[in-house]
Amino acid sequence: MKDERPDPDALLEAMKGNAEHSKRGQLKIFFGACAGVGKTFAMLQAARQAQAEGARVGLGIVETHGRKETEALVAGLPVLPRRTLPGNGRSATEFDLDGALASGYELLIVDELAHTNVAGSRHAKRWQDVEELLDAGIDVYTAFNVQHLDSLNDIVGGIIGIRVRETVPDRIFDAATDVVLVDLPADDLLARLNAGKVYLPVSVERARQNFFRRGNLIALRELALRRVADRVNADVRTYRVSHAIKTVWPTQELLMVCVSAHRSQEKLVREAGRLAQRLQAKWIVVHVDQPYHGDDARSRDTLLAIAKAAQAAGAEFANIPGQDITETLLDYARKRNATKLIVGNPARRRLKPLRPRLQEHLARANPEIGLLLLSIDEVAERPRRRWLPEEPQGTLSAIGIATLAVGAATFLASRLLNVFELANVVMVFLVTVVLVAIRLGRAAGAWAALLSVACFDFFFVEPQLSFAVTDTQYIFTFALMLGVAIVIGQLAARLRSEARVARAGERRASALARIARDLSSAIKVEQVVKICRDALTPLFGTQILLLIPDKNERLMATQDAELVDPSTAQWAFDHSQEAGLGTQTLSAANALYLPLKASMAVRGVLAILPDRGTLPSDPDDRRLLDAVCSTIGLTLERIHFMEVAQETLVRMEGEKLRNALLSAVSHDLKTPLTAIRGLAETLEHSRDLAEDDRSDIARSIRLQADELKRLVANLLDLARMQSEGVRLNKEWNSLSEIVGSAVAQARPYLQPRRIRTNLPADLPLVEVDAALIQRVLINLLDNAAKYTPPESNVTIRAAATGDTMYLIVEDDGPGLPVTDPDKLFEPFARGLKETSVSGVGLGLALCRSIVTAHGGSIQASQRKPHGAAFEIRLPLGVAPRVESEII
Repeated sequence: MKDERPDPDALLEAMKGNAEHSKRGQLKIFFGACAGVGKTFAMLQAARQAQAEGARVGLGIVETHGRKETEALVAGLPVLPRRTLPGNGRSATEFDLDGALASGYELLIVDELAHTNVAGSRHAKRWQDVEELLDAGIDVYTAFNVQHLDSLNDIVGGIIGIRVRETVPDRIFDAATDVVLVDLPADDLLARLNAGKVYLPVSVERARQNFFRRGNLIALRELALRRVADRVNADVRTYRVSHAIKTVWPTQELLMVCVSAHRSQEKLVREAGRLAQRLQAKWIVVHVDQPYHGDDARSRDTLLAIAKAAQAAGAEFANIPGQDITETLLDYARKRNATKLIVGNPARRRLKPLRPRLQEHLARANPEIGLLLLSIDEVAERPRRRWLPEEPQGTLSAIGIATLAVGAATFLASRLLNVFELANVVMVFLVTVVLVAIRLGRAAGAWAALLSVACFDFFFVEPQLSFAVTDTQYIFTFALMLGVAIVIGQLAARLRSEARVARAGERRASALARIARDLSSAIKVEQVVKICRDALTPLFGTQILLLIPDKNERLMATQDAELVDPSTAQWAFDHSQEAGLGTQTLSAANALYLPLKASMAVRGVLAILPDRGTLPSDPDDRRLLDAVCSTIGLTLERIHFMEVAQETLVRMEGEKLRNALLSAVSHDLKTPLTAIRGLAETLEHSRDLAEDDRSDIARSIRLQADELKRLVANLLDLARMQSEGVRLNKEWNSLSEIVGSAVAQARPYLQPRRIRTNLPADLPLVEVDAALIQRVLINLLDNAAKYTPPESNVTIRAAATGDTMYLIVEDDGPGLPVTDPDKLFEPFARGLKETSVSGVGLGLALCRSIVTAHGGSIQASQRKPHGAAFEIRLPLGVAPRVESEII
């Protein structure tokens, strides 16, 4: 009984697609061959029908092109206001996406899906706006022409002589809930054009001479009809899968060519290819791999040649396992919804046992699929029995081993005959036949069956040591014994062959899964190279090298460049076709070059260098190799996009830093310069100022100049340290002297705050760059002056513990304004986003760079009950001995 249940994987995929559609809005596309067929008219009619049924319908954007019939349908429908955006010297109106999302409409009409939005819009393309509307659960009606479909853009450009730049991805078309084809014959469309119903009268003549030529319109109409038919055929396949329909629905012509591993089948493939081309139909070539038939080298080579011929002719090749050829072919044909089977009909047939041909089986078991017989001339070749064993030992050696096994069974039976009856001893021979068939194959099993019957007759049946038979009943015993032995042996051989095929399939599946798992975690090209070297080379028994393109699309070998032919590899990369050894292109090369195709482009080339001059010839191995190439290509594409994303992120961060720098510097450089200019003008124009006032103004100018100097110095130092690194001039210094010098420089702008120092007299010397550590202290004191009130206390203290020197600058001001103090040390970070305090947020970043260069660390923390503390840790080395001065 046949299993009529649907395929679980296919059904799960269909249910997944339905679930995704149920969460989004519904997209309905009105599709046509060109402008003027009535897409917008039909779309507005459908919108009015939906409004009449109670839906809240709004016109997002509709282009009527001055057509009165279309304008009449627009009247009465609510229209969303358009968004005005500045253009090149003038403003432009565009679809308002935010207004549409907030409108509350259930259905929106968005015309011209391929339209390019005005610069400054959220999305570059209108179809991206529509995707956002669908994600928000809003249904959309839209329209566009066949020339705007991405996959047909080149074809349409070749027909009409103009390349359309505004396109829509095919995935949008395929994922739409419904596609309505708005069709009009070419003569009717030209009549509409002449009547002024497509363009304004001033444009009719130019359109007739260029785009609207009858041949163009007929070709575009055919493209539109075929593209919609392809989409409907995909819907039919989905429906048949979800409802477990096994019968064929001939909605689209699909030819299935049935071949065997015989040289005459190459002609069948060529004839079928010409037939498919005449019918403009898709076609596939199918071979049934019977697991209990062994494969000799000639059959494998022939099958590989047939597969290459089919793929070169544009067909899909499938090598499917199965025991019964007829049932396997028909089941696959129903699964693929094939409309016709093509089978070769040899003009001359060698004498064979009387049995029905394959075409006769197919005709009787296949009432719904058409059957085509193509006459082919059988190539006279000496056949090789497909039941020959696949083991390393040849047929003669296998038969020799089988003979020895039967001899041993005969000896054992002669000993057992003293204990058991003759009928029971027969079982010894049957077990021997089974073991021989399992171990050595069909030929050895059949020979063991014949030899077992002969030995049983010669040694155990009266008269012994003679093939004569006195009792005619033994003839029936011999025939039955021979039949049972042969059947059991052949079944055992089939079981072994099926187990061998299953192990080979499991090996390929596990190898592909292991390689896919390893590649999924690869984030660098070097990791992919290692996987090719460590996993693929032992899997296929050949040396495998990876070639990847540089920025100029020139291939570069990742290893052993002297072993590859760069010109052949480059040809395979440029033409996205295999080349080199074993192909019809540059076959003199020493390796096979396979392009690594990904979804967007070819990402490299895989070079297969055979160790003994031979390539993997088994069709299953070639399919595994193709799957590996596809997986590697997708991995390289993922790595490429990761690198692009990383570069984009770096550029974005650099742009962000540049903008922050310009914003901060433009303000903070302007502030002291403005103050200096104002104070200088006061001195210039005020002749009667008192001496004390002049001194105060001069002091203010000096302080503002010092502030400007510190700002510029911080900018230059941080830029130098980030580009060249921190250059240290380390010497042994007294920490007290460094602190004292820093306090002296910072005291003018710290006043009236009180500064306290707590430095033990026995502090050891530290090996530091005194000028840079002094810069760190000055920046910390400058922060204290900016962010603490005038009555605050600032304390500097130090202590040496173990091999670390602790230097702490703290105050009793309001404390740190952020929850994560470590963020204060990032460039351009400010504690308060909205503050009147001058600065660009570089002081603490500069402090961390200097301290880190000394091998130390700096961190900020809150004091209790209030205030901030900055702790610097510097490593203590072994200070030089200072000899006491003798007085």
